[in-house]
Amino acid sequence: MKHNEVKKLQKHFSIAIIPGDGIGPEVVNEGLKVLKVLEEVHSDVRFVYDFYDWNCEYYLKHGRMMPTNGLNLLEDYDTILFGAVGAPTVPDHVSVWELILPIRRHFQQYVNLRPVKLLKGLESPLRYKSHDDLDFVVIRENTEGEYSNIGGRLHEGTPYETAIQNNVFTRYGSERILKYAYSVAESRPKKRLTVATKSNAINHTMPFWDEIVKEIGNEHPQIDVQLYHIDALAAYFISKPESFDVVAGSNLFGDILTDLGAAIVGGLGLAPSGNINPERKYPSMFEPIHGSAPDIAGKGIANPIAQIWSISLMMDHLRLPELGKLVLSAIEEVLFDGTVRTPDLGGTANTMEMGDAIVSKIREMSLKTNLGEKK
Repeated sequence: MKHNEVKKLQKHFSIAIIPGDGIGPEVVNEGLKVLKVLEEVHSDVRFVYDFYDWNCEYYLKHGRMMPTNGLNLLEDYDTILFGAVGAPTVPDHVSVWELILPIRRHFQQYVNLRPVKLLKGLESPLRYKSHDDLDFVVIRENTEGEYSNIGGRLHEGTPYETAIQNNVFTRYGSERILKYAYSVAESRPKKRLTVATKSNAINHTMPFWDEIVKEIGNEHPQIDVQLYHIDALAAYFISKPESFDVVAGSNLFGDILTDLGAAIVGGLGLAPSGNINPERKYPSMFEPIHGSAPDIAGKGIANPIAQIWSISLMMDHLRLPELGKLVLSAIEEVLFDGTVRTPDLGGTANTMEMGDAIVSKIREMSLKTNLGEKK
């Protein structure tokens, strides 16, 4: 069945699967179990997916991270499920710049959505911070800013060698991500938006960014908006995370803040993300924010929760919020029970055991819900 034919069927969705490198295939496999059980518990939902073996091994064989028509192959899917990329055999700037970044940019996935939430059953490394204190979302600009491919090297291999990397902030790109951030803030009870800047030291792009924050803020007087310098904001992530609701940042600042956010809620093994094209003109991509972790690849101890939580975000994007909530609730129930935990969470369970526990909990919780509906 062609992907455009699949789209015509109600609640049938096509997904491109890119497991990637290292622990990527291991955690993606657990994510596929979740997709299958969601089909089982929701009879109207079907997922049709294809696998693409684009990774560093592919690069060593073909000299490319994906084929020349790779982006064309992906464009008809509803979503993309990504594992992780990176291996010691290929420089990181090659693997990232030839796989993830082209996908994000070509498909205008300009929103990188990363929840920072302390899940039930876990304790934060921060003393005295509860689940209510750690529940916000970071919105990172995903297609320009500090990760722009503008610059180069001069006089390579000489004492005069020079490297230049330019930041690129466009009005169009800044406006669309900030408008999205304001809209998310409007949908949340606190109606609060915190924006990262560094306009006291980066004297061209950051004042420009600040100006646009304020311009758009004039259209949303009901939103409590604050601009913080990135260094102070990083400190506040530790000292007063309860003050945040929606946090917006440029490509680099958002990237750094969300790794810090993951650390304060339990680690990178728990942190999901969505690379979203809000207009839905192109497929969006969902992935854990952790890397390929080559040091533990093949050991079967990787935590699959970040990958599975990314599927929860995918369900929300596909307008299946009941399934998104079910997946996240199942994760929390397994953690709250505490019997099955991977080593990064202080347990002894392997990757498959954690995935199986979440799948079983999804099935159990769905059964209870269905029985409740029949009463």
